[in-house]
Amino acid sequence: MNASRRAGNEGTEPVKVIASSIRKGNIIEREDGQLYVVLTAESFFPGKGTPTTQIDMRRLSDGVKVSDRYKTTEQVERAFVEDQDFSFLYNDDDGYHFMNQASYEQIAVPADTVGDQAQWLQEGMQCILSIFNGVAVGIQLPARVTLEIVETEPVVKGQTASSSYKPAKLSNGARVMVPPHIQTGTRVVIQTEDGAYVERAKD
Repeated sequence: MNASRRAGNEGTEPVKVIASSIRKGNIIEREDGQLYVVLTAESFFPGKGTPTTQIDMRRLSDGVKVSDRYKTTEQVERAFVEDQDFSFLYNDDDGYHFMNQASYEQIAVPADTVGDQAQWLQEGMQCILSIFNGVAVGIQLPARVTLEIVETEPVVKGQTASSSYKPAKLSNGARVMVPPHIQTGTRVVIQTEDGAYVERAKD
């Protein structure tokens, strides 16, 4: 039996959720009947006035970007998206190529779907792709990656670990802030969500 055969359509109808629960990669159906993938979703809670959620999204049909502001408790139609396990293979002009862990099918994900998370992708990395009608509309990377520091300022004698962080360049080209005691050649753990330093790698 083909492992990639989709299950029945149970649960594929849009569901109503409150705006503040919307996350990046979700698919929502706006009043125009069109489907949009969420690029960013941020809730604001002013001291006075109504809490709101700002959602930036891209229309699936033609790639047009729009922004909506909702009350945080307002209902939004969220379309059913299937999360599947994929491993990253490589990237080229067609996008970022992943392989389905169950069926070995390959899929190309556009660069703007991957966004700034692309810098953390490593060959063979296990990711979760959100699939809607056979198209990848969102990606979740592992929470942390381990990379080597290839460039940073030398350790200053007498500087303590509690001093302010210093800039460093990682082996993938990304720039991060690290504690003063971290030296070139050190392997460090970085959070993929925001590029923040976590700790010195234990391996």
